[in-house]
Amino acid sequence: MTGPVIVQGRPGPSVQEVLATDKNPAPDVMRMESPAAGLGLEDIGIERYVSQAWHDREVEKVWRRTWQIACRVEELPDVGDHIIYEVASESLIVVRAAPDQIKAYVNACLHRGTILRKDGGCVKQFRCPFHGFSWSLQGKLTDLPAAWDFPQINRAEFNLSEAKTGVWGGFVFINLDPDCEPLESYLEILPRHFESFALEDRYKAVHVAKIMPCNWKLSMEAFIEAYHVPMAHTQTLPYYGDSNTQYDVWPGVRHVNRMISVQGIASPALDDITPEMIIKNMRRDVPFFDGDPIVVGPGETARAKLAERAREKMSRSSGRDLSQLSDTESLDLIQYSLFPNAVPWGGQSLPVCYRFRPYGNNPEMSIMEIMFLFAKAADGSHPPPAKIRWLSVDEPWATAPELGSAARISDQDTDNLKRIQRGLRATKKPGVTLAAYQESRIRHFHRTLDEYMAR
Repeated sequence: MTGPVIVQGRPGPSVQEVLATDKNPAPDVMRMESPAAGLGLEDIGIERYVSQAWHDREVEKVWRRTWQIACRVEELPDVGDHIIYEVASESLIVVRAAPDQIKAYVNACLHRGTILRKDGGCVKQFRCPFHGFSWSLQGKLTDLPAAWDFPQINRAEFNLSEAKTGVWGGFVFINLDPDCEPLESYLEILPRHFESFALEDRYKAVHVAKIMPCNWKLSMEAFIEAYHVPMAHTQTLPYYGDSNTQYDVWPGVRHVNRMISVQGIASPALDDITPEMIIKNMRRDVPFFDGDPIVVGPGETARAKLAERAREKMSRSSGRDLSQLSDTESLDLIQYSLFPNAVPWGGQSLPVCYRFRPYGNNPEMSIMEIMFLFAKAADGSHPPPAKIRWLSVDEPWATAPELGSAARISDQDTDNLKRIQRGLRATKKPGVTLAAYQESRIRHFHRTLDEYMAR
């Protein structure tokens, strides 16, 4: 469905009405609109946020059955380079096994179960630190100490257990299910929507992970709706379209949904916001727009001038001519979800990807990660991928200054998430109530989650 869609009671202007007046027109994929239908209005049961039994089923039904982002391709440039991906009790070694081959192995020695690798790095083989059993990068047994004492081992078959791997958008994906559907079909509409966003032409410039005081689903849900913005992030209202955000859930699409929030215009909740106020507030929160004054002339808008400044800055930093980039790709929050736990952003202005997962097997703790994916320099001079910075549950996101204004937003949400997790233990109401439109992405996620849990 394309063009403006009437959602009863939604404040204007709609995202599509804003895009229709942009100076540099939006691509077709941004002119689509598909409000959710048929998702119901029932409450979502609280047990999925607090129950150990639910978590244990989730590990079996979801984390061992779905495609998940493990790392970026640029993190594995050379043969032997590897990272460790862990979720709940699962641990995988994701390695460049050959120049054109990435593999993932269960991170456990086949002798007595010792973890083979605690950290990533570069190796020629995987050697157990306990007794010295060793495997090649192809997962084949290469060294069996005291082989005479293991007559039961068939060396040709004593191989490391593998997970499925795939690559899309510069991300390396893993799936522990040997009978899983191909990554290509699992991604559904995502590759088509990201054709012009070209995530494979980005590099990981920032990577911060924090242990969160809440269930992983609560953490994710706080970042896939804008309904909370007027209360939680009031500083953004002069330049951020919050309550007129567009939410898209496509019929028959299980794993992907989207929201678009326009920037460079004031929230519908505010009156009498001038172009100068929009620019002043946005430059305060987003240093990207620093430099010479941004002047809005007669017949011009703050949004158009901010988009123009964004294109100039991105062109200089990437060494590419982005003067024809659309206003929406230059400014707006274009956020997709990929079930179960990835939230990649489109466009060029906010090159973010979130990842959420349980913290071990504690259903009331989780890991949230923020990655910034900057455009690679045309001449290849961009830096190597950033190392991950870990924050404890007590360290605020502001501890990582490389996050800029995203740290303040995330800290505001984290404070609320503590209260939500505590409140779900205190409430006598058996379920959470969701808005029909503004929280439709959350309801769509839970519908897909229920399908997996019922398998």
